[in-house]
Amino acid sequence: LGRATRRAAAMSAVEIVNPKADLVRHADATMMNINAARGLYDVLKTNLGPKGTLKMLVGGAGDLKLTKDGNTLLHEMMIQHPTAALIARIATAQDDVAGDGTTSNVLIIGDLMKQAERYLADGLHPRLICEGIQAAKGRVLEFLDKVKTDVPVGDREFLIKVASSSLRTKLHPELADLVTEIVVDAVRCVKRPDEPLDLHMVEIMAMQHRHAAESRLVKGLVMDHGGRHPDMKKALSNCFVLTCNATLEYEKSEVNSAFMYSNAEQREKMLAAERKWVDDRVQLILNVHTAF
Repeated sequence: LGRATRRAAAMSAVEIVNPKADLVRHADATMMNINAARGLYDVLKTNLGPKGTLKMLVGGAGDLKLTKDGNTLLHEMMIQHPTAALIARIATAQDDVAGDGTTSNVLIIGDLMKQAERYLADGLHPRLICEGIQAAKGRVLEFLDKVKTDVPVGDREFLIKVASSSLRTKLHPELADLVTEIVVDAVRCVKRPDEPLDLHMVEIMAMQHRHAAESRLVKGLVMDHGGRHPDMKKALSNCFVLTCNATLEYEKSEVNSAFMYSNAEQREKMLAAERKWVDDRVQLILNVHTAF
């Protein structure tokens, strides 16, 4: 009787914490997680390869975006299910580290979940399935260590083949061939011996009234900005030139967020805080000038 009472109290405590939450048994929760993984699998499976189909994304303001890049899709999609969101974060982390493989990552996870569903239906415990996946991962890593080939970073032809195999799955073949050489030459331009590669040294600039086929690599600095204020001087002599790899504009947050205010005073405070963030950076630049 005492054990039943404690269990009932624990369940009531859970319901009090979040009375609107859905309570499901472990078997139902497992199937919900598998279905979430399969849902992402069904969305991205048609993206894979050069013959993958484009997806149309419609933003909140009605703006359209056509892409079949898995990383872009996972960033733009509003994923509510916790398991699906976790899979999306894992896949996008793959793109941050290696630059490719987002769609493949989701498809592998989706296939593993589909196979796991078969064994769960036969009554196999999920812990044994996880142990089997861990053992398979070890065997795969051993195999990859045996077949991998070390290639010098300076081998331009090999780097072009690697970049081409990735870009041809995302762009038109003619445009992919053009961008491939640009990407490889840009990376080799900023690569320094015995130092990690800093991709922030490569900037992508979108030129208005130009076609994608006119893209080219400039091995230097592109000054495409005029005066920021009509009162700025048109010509200067004996002046300081600052090359700054940081933005002085308002930045969007990395996560989806919103600011709510109920009156004009709160709105003004929010704008002042946003302005102060930029003013502090500008002040740091002015301090460098006064130090000389």
